Amino acid sequence: MSGQMRLFSVTKDRPLAVKIAKFLDMPLAEVELQKFSDGEVKINIGESVRGTNAYIIQSMNSNVNERLMELLIMIDALKRASAATITIIMPYYGYSRQDRKARSREPITAKLLANLLQTAGATRLVTVDLHAAQLQGFFNIPIDHVSALPLISEHLKEAYGKEDVVVVAPDHSGVVRARRVADRLNASIAILNRKQRPHEDQIQDIIGNVEGKVAIVIDDIIDTGVRAMTSAQVLIEAGAEKVIACATHAVLAGDAAQVLDASPISEIVTTDSIDIPAVRLLDKMTVISISEILGRAIHGVQENHSLHPLF
Repeated sequence: MSGQMRLFSVTKDRPLAVKIAKFLDMPLAEVELQKFSDGEVKINIGESVRGTNAYIIQSMNSNVNERLMELLIMIDALKRASAATITIIMPYYGYSRQDRKARSREPITAKLLANLLQTAGATRLVTVDLHAAQLQGFFNIPIDHVSALPLISEHLKEAYGKEDVVVVAPDHSGVVRARRVADRLNASIAILNRKQRPHEDQIQDIIGNVEGKVAIVIDDIIDTGVRAMTSAQVLIEAGAEKVIACATHAVLAGDAAQVLDASPISEIVTTDSIDIPAVRLLDKMTVISISEILGRAIHGVQENHSLHPLF
């Protein structure tokens, strides 16, 4: 891709954006953010971006609607300032769990978000561990869907590689994710057989053997913490020696930190795809940075290099 590249973040204090900029050894562009008394957002870009390849680093979080509006306004500002391309670096894709109509009269909000980003002017999306890989089909622009599972697997191998490990899928839809980690750890897998909605937090039985093993539960999102807590309780009752909970995205909504802290989980392994406030960080939480894989993805897009090693 020809043209100069510029990195953008709505504010310069977003930790992941700062880490990516440091990895790429380039500054974040000057951006002025104003918020009016009624909550409206105004963004002004403080330097020329005409003809540049713009990369906006903006993950969603528990305040997803505000982050989304910031992103859409930033895209519009760059488009009207004649940026050549606008690539969105969105580690956590908000609304990803609303990817289908499970019941009548439900929206498919993940598709709506895709429409909003494309209509606003985004020309490419880089994201990490989508809730369902099929979400890529909602877009008519290129998507690079990279994964943090290799980084999480390396930590698990180093910490528990000498123990008797079983990798656990928290439900049937998570089997592929669990198998990827199990292959890297040379471990067996088990599956938690959950009831269907609205009673999905109730686990009917465990498929596979967990007795006397270190049970590593692999999920994509930790939201309220209830799903991770119930998984750990059932696994401990079934004879697991200890439970490790892993998820790429730590939304930690509401009182999730307290729920997880009181749970029998020994370690929680996650990434910095979402900025985690200090008040929600736990002593048993290990946060792995994905700044390097996203920095490499940005460099690969800019230089037209293959991103296959990051998938």
